[in-house]
Amino acid sequence: MSVVDDIQSRIAAISQLFPALATASAQSAQLIDSTSRTFGSEFESAMAAMASNDVPSDPIGSAQAATQSMATGDVVTGQTVVSDARRYLGVPYLYGGTDPSKGLDCSALVQRAYADLGISLPRTSQQQATMGTAVPSLAQAKPGDLVCFGDPATHIGIYAGNGSMIVAPHTGTTVQIQRITQTPSTIRRIIPDTAGVNDGFAPNAVAFVARPAALSSTSALSTTSGATAGAPYAAQFAAAERHYGLPSGLLSAVAHAESNYRPDAVSTAGAVGLMQLMPATAQAFGVDPTDPAQSIDGAARLLKGELDKYGSIPLALASYNAGGPTVDKFGGIPPYPETRNYVKKVMTYMSEAA
Repeated sequence: MSVVDDIQSRIAAISQLFPALATASAQSAQLIDSTSRTFGSEFESAMAAMASNDVPSDPIGSAQAATQSMATGDVVTGQTVVSDARRYLGVPYLYGGTDPSKGLDCSALVQRAYADLGISLPRTSQQQATMGTAVPSLAQAKPGDLVCFGDPATHIGIYAGNGSMIVAPHTGTTVQIQRITQTPSTIRRIIPDTAGVNDGFAPNAVAFVARPAALSSTSALSTTSGATAGAPYAAQFAAAERHYGLPSGLLSAVAHAESNYRPDAVSTAGAVGLMQLMPATAQAFGVDPTDPAQSIDGAARLLKGELDKYGSIPLALASYNAGGPTVDKFGGIPPYPETRNYVKKVMTYMSEAA
């Protein structure tokens, strides 16, 4: 366990003991650092392809979390959990695995998806199957519920809606979306139906966590339109584009779409800074993502590599957003609304600034 993971684990444990601290618990920045994946920004390789062709291409809907606004920030909902769990699609199954750069088993996937959002769950499926409250049947299940199989539970997944679950099935497979073809032995609701932080913790209770506003899904991303001409850091963007031979206006447009030029932006997935680099990406390029100049340099090198590989600005942007393996699988821009909207947005900003 790394120092960062240890600190985050301690924060989650403290939050469980002191509910009043739940709203202040830090988001666990997931450092997915795998040689089989292309480093990128927030969306990274989250939208890896479904492993089974008979599963609907997008049974969950938009990858954006369905959150409820509160004064302290966005409230974590079951759909938020599903959206976070999708980030691990394509991670290999590994029995006993807890590190997504190496592999995850079914209960580790469940534990990490909830831990990302500040909710601490036990490690094993048997323990997880006792958490929260029982749901009578699959007909009453909601996204984010735990679907458990076996008595005591030996397998577990996260209900994704439409009769499907996100799950790490078994050796030789990857984290994927599967149809539920057998009746779960139990279904457990971890996120309470009523908003608010629990006043106390029963032995099997969990916190209903409110995400800090600084980490909300909307705080790091902007939908504001307009030209990027005269944008902040214009000189740094232009210098990096000249140095790395990038198209004029590309870096400014990416910064506009990613963070609205905010060097302090932090996304719910852990992407950091002006160019919204994942921590593993920043580490790989040896840059501090909170420093605008270094963030720009890291993003410029990343985009240079993507352009050299794909020979196309839209494909390079799709890879920056969704990950190279996803672009390679589909042979083009993946059919995901978030990625397609992202590419369109950046291209629009570039044209407006021309």
